[in-house]
Amino acid sequence: MSALLRRLGWSVVILFGVTLLTFVIAFIVPSDPARTLAGPKADRETIASIRHELGLDQPVPLQYVRYLGRLARGDLGRSYLTRQGVLDAIVERLPATAFLAIVSLALAAVAGVGLGCASALRQGSALDMTVLAGSLVALSVPTFWIGMLLLYVFAYRLGWFPLGGIGLVNVVLPAGALALGNAASYARLLHTNLRSVLGEDYIRTAHAKGLSAARVYGKHALRNALIPLVTLLGLDLAGLMSGVVLTETVFNWPGLGRLAVEAVFNQDIPMIMGTVLFSAVLVVAANIVVDFLYVAIDPRIRSARQ
Repeated sequence: MSALLRRLGWSVVILFGVTLLTFVIAFIVPSDPARTLAGPKADRETIASIRHELGLDQPVPLQYVRYLGRLARGDLGRSYLTRQGVLDAIVERLPATAFLAIVSLALAAVAGVGLGCASALRQGSALDMTVLAGSLVALSVPTFWIGMLLLYVFAYRLGWFPLGGIGLVNVVLPAGALALGNAASYARLLHTNLRSVLGEDYIRTAHAKGLSAARVYGKHALRNALIPLVTLLGLDLAGLMSGVVLTETVFNWPGLGRLAVEAVFNQDIPMIMGTVLFSAVLVVAANIVVDFLYVAIDPRIRSARQ
């Protein structure tokens, strides 16, 4: 319990730092949201009126203090552009992003674990070399470029998938683009960890006791090799849930990533603050969950902490 309270305390400090840094950066940018909303031909009186309505004519420290006051009440503010509540906009876009995140992470986990195990158990084989070389290439290629390539080949040229939108068919290409890099990362990590675990004394002891290969690899080796992978899965899920900016933009996916992009282009400070804070909350929460999953997977960690 004390460890959980300590982590929660640090989480509050981290989130406070995120809000402060984001707020400062938003106001350092040499631009005026009021002028953006009013348009290039607006006169000074109109711009001044908009600035006053949005509270932008007040000192920046006072604006930040008031923002924290609203945040303490669960109010993330309203969009400058649409006047929609920031929290309502995030909740509205969250299902689309969650759908894409879960599908892509599931594909990446299945492919990564499968390829990582297969290559580790056949070290030095053609399969092993192919998986390692292919994963290196996949990690080197930008995800948005893979997405554009998939769109061109399978949507534009072959017409097998739609060019954008949301749905069961629409999710295949963006989820595949996101899963490729993650699967390569998982495969390489699991390959390294599993090869290390297979060289441990307790694995040789398990073989000497006559345990089946499936039991040795599945229960003893794989379970320990998966521990570092849990960290990546948790953090990747948090990152995907907070919106993948370029991928959602390329595939015209109506999720949190596109919401953040639109907020930046429109200098919509409340929406920028809301999307960044939401992402930070997910990452912090993922780290806490991963800590508890560590204990569940490996009881030795629980003993070390006691």
